[in-house]
Amino acid sequence: MAEPTLYLFDGSNLFHAGAYADREELVDQLASFVALRGARGVVVFDGVGADRSIGPLAVRFAPHADDVLERLAAENRQHEAVLVVTSDAAVRGTAGQEVRKQGSRAFLPELGGATHREDEASRVRDRLDPTTRAALERLRRGE
Repeated sequence: MAEPTLYLFDGSNLFHAGAYADREELVDQLASFVALRGARGVVVFDGVGADRSIGPLAVRFAPHADDVLERLAAENRQHEAVLVVTSDAAVRGTAGQEVRKQGSRAFLPELGGATHREDEASRVRDRLDPTTRAALERLRRGE
């Protein structure tokens, strides 16, 4: 199956499956995840809140997030590759055969690698230990 272009996230499931301090931490990580993949995403939380977008991630609130996830899967599954991330068996069952499904806990390791941090070294030389850097420098000089 093709790489998903639309990710549908059950926000409450993911929040409770992971060790997040608050919803904003989860939302930030999901926004990074979809942006790094060049995809779109929608995270739906149960309850009340202000709908908004963070880059390619839409954040929505609904009295019943499951209903919204099911509807979005049905509306988009014929036009693009969709992945629904939820632990809710009913949503996974009604999303349709064309839709990929993944449990929240199973998805967390994939989500964990999606963070981009500006305070991390971004050059290879900054990630090498001093011995390796010295050896490479000697090679560069032809020694």
